[in-house]
Amino acid sequence: MTSARVAVVVAMCAIGLSLAASAQAPQSKTPERFGIGRAATPEEIAAWDIDVRPDGVGLPPGSGTPGDGTTIYAAKCSGCHGKTGREGPNDRLVGRLPNDAFPFGRDGNVPHTIGNYWPYATTVFDYIRRAMPPDAPGSLKDNEVYALTAYLLYLNDLVSLDATIDATSLPKVKMPARDRFVPDPRGGPKSVPKK
Repeated sequence: MTSARVAVVVAMCAIGLSLAASAQAPQSKTPERFGIGRAATPEEIAAWDIDVRPDGVGLPPGSGTPGDGTTIYAAKCSGCHGKTGREGPNDRLVGRLPNDAFPFGRDGNVPHTIGNYWPYATTVFDYIRRAMPPDAPGSLKDNEVYALTAYLLYLNDLVSLDATIDATSLPKVKMPARDRFVPDPRGGPKSVPKK
């Protein structure tokens, strides 16, 4: 036998012996607990349970106006989204299309803005509350989030300058793209707990 064949035979024997030994070794059970971490407290869960649904369930108390949002936007948003929400360098927030067209499937270059793509005004509030500003997400007070939402809706010609946005009025704002999205025909869970 050549030395290459001997090496192959020796390797095969070693693999076979290894497999046989591991098959006879007692299998260890995965522990029920790993001894790290702890269960979250109800207070900790409540602090993270801040989702807002399209129908407005989950919106907190508070309110804001476009006028209130102007100064907050200038201080906390304009550096990323531009002075009027159209310039960037990050996502454009402002812009509606003529006749509220929805060409996104045909033209990938059309920017997705609050005024032409978002289906629910409540999700604008939810996103700002959770993720903005990017250097301090979740740091805005609810009244500031309402004010920013009101200002952005105003810039997109969706509410008037004298509008007051709160948990009652925000779900009533009809977004131009609301009817452009198709509900998922698979349905959701059998029961969704009420908040």
